[in-house]
Amino acid sequence: MKTFIINENDAGQRMDKFLTKAIPLLPQSLLYKSLRTKRIKLNGKRCEISTRLQTGDRVDLYLNDEFFPDLNSDLLFLSAGDDLDIVYEDENILLLNKAPGLIVHEDEKEQIDTLIHRVQKYLYKKGEYQPQQENSFTPALCNRIDRNTSGIVIAAKNAATLRVMAEKIKNRQLSKRYLCIVHGCPVPEQATLTGYLVKDAENNQVTISRHKTPQAKTVLTRYRVLETKGRFSLVEVDLLTGRTHQIRAHMASIGHPLLGDTKYGHNRDNKGTGYRYQALCSYKLIFSFIGEPTHLEYLNGREFTVEHIGFYEDFISGKIQ
Repeated sequence: MKTFIINENDAGQRMDKFLTKAIPLLPQSLLYKSLRTKRIKLNGKRCEISTRLQTGDRVDLYLNDEFFPDLNSDLLFLSAGDDLDIVYEDENILLLNKAPGLIVHEDEKEQIDTLIHRVQKYLYKKGEYQPQQENSFTPALCNRIDRNTSGIVIAAKNAATLRVMAEKIKNRQLSKRYLCIVHGCPVPEQATLTGYLVKDAENNQVTISRHKTPQAKTVLTRYRVLETKGRFSLVEVDLLTGRTHQIRAHMASIGHPLLGDTKYGHNRDNKGTGYRYQALCSYKLIFSFIGEPTHLEYLNGREFTVEHIGFYEDFISGKIQ
């Protein structure tokens, strides 16, 4: 028998959602069967899969021990790197300037040194994350950016913050601005581009055209040229839609690929620049909440900006032109 006492980070979840996170080795079919046959009880009684858990509830599971390994015995995140560029931190969130080359979550090539593992390691060492005291929650990222793009990523320190941020992002109550360097100078110097994006998931690449097709998704990209030096321009971009590789593919589609971008640009154009990654940074974040106030209301109206952007400093100093 295994017992979970529901804490603040567990509260508010449906029973089935909680169990899926708390017991990842338990097959879904057995989970639902165990609820029906009372092998899983809530406060000593039968419950439905849709029951919402409350702080202090007791969940008893009469299941084989094989489903309950010591999940905290191997603290994998402690092997991650230590470097974190913290833009802002409080008791609920971290705003991090992710470096190019660092992946946000694990993939088939990297399982240990990820941004989220660095965050978990940082909070663990501060005593703000105690895995042994959590049933279903781990500090998590609220948004993500490509491995080779730099910029602001939001991390939630608790479940309530993760839920609120997910809702605010879904309802587009956070505004992000990007800086990038492109080949040439776009004409006009500011515009809103409309295109139709098709994703090739197998090759992790997208194409953008001016003609709509049944499988295409509409993309809107607003840009503004800040300065041009030689054969490059510094551009600010506002994503009005958020699609995979949108900025890189959309700027390339109008003849102005990003500096260092070999997927949507050409190696010959980047030769000699020293840039192995696309010169792209999600450099500014603005909180613009509307609706019912939440515990994060103190962030409303605030703006956060990355202080040091390598390609920006190289451009301003004249190293890129």
